[in-house]
Amino acid sequence: MKVIIQSIFTIAGIMLSGFCAAQNYTSYFTGDVADVGLAPAFGMVLMGGAGEDDEAMKWFLQRANGGDVVVIRTSGSDGYNDYLYSDLGIDVNSVETIVFENALASNDSYVIQQLQNAEAIWIAGGSQAAYVSMWRNTPVEEAINHLLLVKGGVVGGTSAGMAIMAGRYFGALNGTITSGQALTNPYNSLVTIGHNDFVSAPFLHNTLTDTHFDNPDRRGRMAVFMARLYTDQGIVPTGIACDEYAAVCIGSDGIAQCYGEAPQYDDNVYFVRPNCLDPIGPETCISGSPLTWDRGGEALKIYRIKATSDGSRTFDLNNWLTGSGGEWLNWSVQSGTFNESIGATAPDCSITEVQEFSENSEELLYPNPTSGLVTLPLEWIGKTALIYSSDGRLVHNRLITESIIDLRNIPPGFYLIMVEQKSFRLVKE
Repeated sequence: MKVIIQSIFTIAGIMLSGFCAAQNYTSYFTGDVADVGLAPAFGMVLMGGAGEDDEAMKWFLQRANGGDVVVIRTSGSDGYNDYLYSDLGIDVNSVETIVFENALASNDSYVIQQLQNAEAIWIAGGSQAAYVSMWRNTPVEEAINHLLLVKGGVVGGTSAGMAIMAGRYFGALNGTITSGQALTNPYNSLVTIGHNDFVSAPFLHNTLTDTHFDNPDRRGRMAVFMARLYTDQGIVPTGIACDEYAAVCIGSDGIAQCYGEAPQYDDNVYFVRPNCLDPIGPETCISGSPLTWDRGGEALKIYRIKATSDGSRTFDLNNWLTGSGGEWLNWSVQSGTFNESIGATAPDCSITEVQEFSENSEELLYPNPTSGLVTLPLEWIGKTALIYSSDGRLVHNRLITESIIDLRNIPPGFYLIMVEQKSFRLVKE
């Protein structure tokens, strides 16, 4: 019966697309038009920008839990419909591709209804500048974030779709930029970076993504983007980059699984973070001068994973320190020249000695007691915080990337926060 329904509504979708083309969007529909209202599972998929990795896309569809998938894009047509609906062997109720012909589609009642009803949203490749211009601060943005944060569904994207998935993003609003241009002048007008004003992706609040990383030229500009985030925003940024045929799948536990076809093909995923140094940021990041972020050749630590078809090689986005199946690299920049070295060691962010409780916990951590959101000292940014419960269990091991830490998901009680050689009492109400 479902096959019959699919055939009927594929034809209906073609008729609908012809009607809507004169309006603000084109719709291509495959499957059952009835909204099934199933409960999806949370997930995010970041894909490098060429052909889709089938195993990562199966992971994506499984989290839709038999529900409705909506593909959004500003160019192209229905290339995803059959692929997602039937080719991968994962049952879903429907797949609809909506092509935004202009910005007015971002407020169209039908488009928003379909996004709100979706259990999974896929953002196709295209132009991230178009996506930012059309979707930011519109009901489309609200629908994506509602699915991630409230409904607990799955959102993924490839190429430009991946580029806008993280909290910090290169918007390409003035055009793209090469590494050479960016390294020569980090404040080149082509460096346009968004700051948590679009997709609110869990675990990626201070993360910037990049794609097509088979091209070595992408690496220098990513170092520049991260240098700008540190210099301008006062945060410790992190980054995720994918080769064209690699993908990252992130579940509710914050563990990033890497999918590709290594060792048959050289499919890599890169997890980028500043080294645990003092000082941590660039030596020189000013307008009109080449970037220097060297720190003894170890300014940035990169965990590179050669991604496999079973997704067994992983990286922990909770602490940005722990991975399996990969290797550490160093990145550095000297007077606009990008350097990469292999055989590096992991960043040393460990606590080697524990002192007595600080007497001024209430002054440094506030509010204390807290209901969940705690303001930390600015000098802690870039350091690792270990949080222990009163019975000695480690409940958090996280890189501090901004001055506020969210502890709303831990139960009430007494806790110990350890940063470097100091420890502080905290009461969670």
